[in-house]
Amino acid sequence: MTRDTSAYRQLVVESFIPAGAGGKRRVRLRPVQGQAYSSTLAVQCSTRLTDGNRFPLGTKFLLLAKLTDRLGGTPFLYAYHGDPDLVVTPRQAQAFIAEFKRGRI
Repeated sequence: MTRDTSAYRQLVVESFIPAGAGGKRRVRLRPVQGQAYSSTLAVQCSTRLTDGNRFPLGTKFLLLAKLTDRLGGTPFLYAYHGDPDLVVTPRQAQAFIAEFKRGRI
């Protein structure tokens, strides 16, 4: 069965370690500011993208993600783990966000 991509949108996310993580220093992803989604939303994706040995903190990725809440829970963004890892430079991320703003209705 193929994945229905109609609910998915492209967005730029960045890796970070949440403040106050205490002993849990796990790398997380969040949407970059200036897009349709709040930068406080959690992003669930492949663990490859949060591997500090592959990608340093602050790495930006272009993802295809959808907003979900898994049975009425806290909303989060979900990106399919089988999609390719698309790393973008800060300049490419800015250009993508600027283009998105121009194309928004």
